[in-house]
Amino acid sequence: MHQILTSGRAGTKSSCMAILADYLIVAEPDTAVVVMRKHHNKLRKTVYKECIRAIQRLGLKKSQFKITKSPMQMTYLANGNTIYFTGSDSIDDTKGMIDEERSIRMVVLDELTEFFDKGEGAEELSNIEATFVRGNDNFFRMLYLFNPPKNPKAPVNEWVRMMEKRSDCIHIHSSYKDVPAEWLGQKLIDAANQMAEADNKMYRWVWLGEAVGIDDLIYYMFDPDRHIRHIGSTDNYAYYAIGVDYGQMNATTYQVFGMDMTNKCMQGLDEYYYSGRDTGRQKSPSDYAKDFRAMLDTLYETHGRKRVYVYIDPSAKGLAEEIKRICPEIVLRNADNTVTEGINRVQKLLSYDALFLCDKQKNAESEFYLYGYDPDSIDRGLEKPIKEHDHAMDAIRYAVMGQWRTMKRMLPYLEREDKE
Repeated sequence: MHQILTSGRAGTKSSCMAILADYLIVAEPDTAVVVMRKHHNKLRKTVYKECIRAIQRLGLKKSQFKITKSPMQMTYLANGNTIYFTGSDSIDDTKGMIDEERSIRMVVLDELTEFFDKGEGAEELSNIEATFVRGNDNFFRMLYLFNPPKNPKAPVNEWVRMMEKRSDCIHIHSSYKDVPAEWLGQKLIDAANQMAEADNKMYRWVWLGEAVGIDDLIYYMFDPDRHIRHIGSTDNYAYYAIGVDYGQMNATTYQVFGMDMTNKCMQGLDEYYYSGRDTGRQKSPSDYAKDFRAMLDTLYETHGRKRVYVYIDPSAKGLAEEIKRICPEIVLRNADNTVTEGINRVQKLLSYDALFLCDKQKNAESEFYLYGYDPDSIDRGLEKPIKEHDHAMDAIRYAVMGQWRTMKRMLPYLEREDKE
């Protein structure tokens, strides 16, 4: 009754799910299927799209189905059987739509990790099962799909180990290596090989779906011989991106990058770093803004006057106002402070040599060697950075998050977006 499908990228678990769902509503009389993610707003571009794609894979035609976005569902016209797409946040609405004459044959929970990271974990899964299994004892399955987190002790990985002990559960793990090459295409295989060469540990997690474990050092792939460049004056930079992390007693830092479209990278150009705690003298926001103005003028003089995008710590409203007042030409935005996603993106840019420091960024270089996870949080199945040696790391993460739309186009095609 419980079927767990895990994989790395391109392991075809989503394709399998979609073919099963479409097949059930076509072949089985009086049947309904429920496909869920934790949040309703993530359905359309993932499982919904995959089930539409599966129609052709089964040799059928879209004209044989009624496919709607609101409500999000697919109905096979010949028998009225339906696939309902819902989020756990709107499960009651879905229950009200389902025709009571049709039995729910399968419930799919996609991206299961979200139910543990953003929901109530095993308890929520049990409640979902209880909601839909009622009256469906004869032919009913729960299908769980996810890419395993790096941490073997992550709650979802612990749940899988518990479920594997049950006689009514099967766990199947696949990777792209289990899939016929002609299904994947050479471009995808080349992308996997490229990551294997650039960062084997990341490859084993992303492509093979292994829970490879969490290093205490967050940016373990940072290599000064690869990632630090001496730079001179150049016209390669289309514009500048600056990440700002502000502290009252802690350090304030500006990490400056040039967006190099020719070489497809973010190239570090300068660093400002001041710690009131270390110097014994705290600066005011207006003092920091004057330092920012001076740094900006030096940047223009050295590398040319170009458009400047600044991503500032959202809590530093006073500093933001002062900087904007004396630097009216810049585009200033609140930084996206999503830590886990930001760290993953910085790691990816480092792995693919799309992010570089210059030899002026001494504090950033030092923090790359020291920025780490709290070992106790790893043991609890979480990954929380220690709040030390993180000021330049936060500023760099702000700049990367702010420029991600541009930066992802500098990566191999399959790395440009997180694949569902």
